[in-house]
Amino acid sequence: MKMKTNDLTDAALDWAVAKCLFVPGTANSLVVSEVKPYSSEWAHGGPIIERECIELAYRVGVNWTATRVEGSSVCEVTVPYNQRSSAQLIAAMRCYVMSQYGDEIEIPDELKGE
Repeated sequence: MKMKTNDLTDAALDWAVAKCLFVPGTANSLVVSEVKPYSSEWAHGGPIIERECIELAYRVGVNWTATRVEGSSVCEVTVPYNQRSSAQLIAAMRCYVMSQYGDEIEIPDELKGE
């Protein structure tokens, strides 16, 4: 099922991030139950933010914005600050997925309701 990158949350967002990190042709396949919580734990999402040079900005009481620039391509995602306590991680991980797959990504049917 295709899903808008800006609508990804929880397990669906974490799976999409893992898909970006997945190296095709390796012995292991991308298993939903083994995906790390990139969008809710800094220990997993933080290194991606740093490695991918994703910038985070906060507008007081409004939102978190994540921006990634690669060459002439700019990806910018905004998430309301009150969406969850990890809104900055959500914004950054959506930005990362969008920079790799664009506005939509195919996710497994089992993540539909996530």
